[in-house]
Amino acid sequence: MRRPWRILILLLVLVLVAAVTVWERLWVRAWTRPLAVAIYPVAMDAASQGFVAQLRAGDFREIGVFLASESGRWSRGKSVPLPRMVLKPTIRELPPLEQARSGAEAIRLSLRLRWYAFRQTSFWESLGGVRLFVLYHQPRHDETLPHSLGLKKGLLGVVHVFATDEQRAQNNVVIAHELLHTLGATDKYDETGKPIYPVGFADPYAEPRYPQDKAEIVAGRIAVSEHRAEIPRDLGQTVIGYATAAEIGW
Repeated sequence: MRRPWRILILLLVLVLVAAVTVWERLWVRAWTRPLAVAIYPVAMDAASQGFVAQLRAGDFREIGVFLASESGRWSRGKSVPLPRMVLKPTIRELPPLEQARSGAEAIRLSLRLRWYAFRQTSFWESLGGVRLFVLYHQPRHDETLPHSLGLKKGLLGVVHVFATDEQRAQNNVVIAHELLHTLGATDKYDETGKPIYPVGFADPYAEPRYPQDKAEIVAGRIAVSEHRAEIPRDLGQTVIGYATAAEIGW
């Protein structure tokens, strides 16, 4: 094939990808139809395989209920359609797990993740929906999980959680957090992990300001004092704040 034709085909592919990305973003932000969220579980070790095998779609339903309930506070009492949380078959191949340390690395990681998602999932089934690859780890003493991420371009995320019954509720907080990133929400905590005032506070107008009763979900923690913040136990201890609601199109 001659070089001009190869360039033309490449340009057409790039235009198609860009058009699909824009269409998906507009489709999702319209909130006129139930948001489709596909959960693809991945066992990160042999010990986690049994836990992953007994997962059910109902384990994630509270995430959709949380979104619908919170939307009523920002849409003049009218909730968005209840999102559909769909549990997909387990995936064996791991997604790219490196952490981006620069803008160029972030772009490369985004492209690799989109290629991974394209190979692992049905294109037509996932069109216009969010794909979350949820990686289950066995908890180990004094070991923290890798950083999770949610990408607005491509509507996909990689979420690290623990493979234990005790962590189910907190896992759903992490999954909901990354789901909101795919919809356009930005983090609302500083470099130390503390919520940023006022956008990272569940109730920025509370008097006194501390302690807060709940966490703004993409701030990730409950501000209990000026210098201390706690991880919420479950979605009942979280809210979607005004800035996040605006970012996701409410």
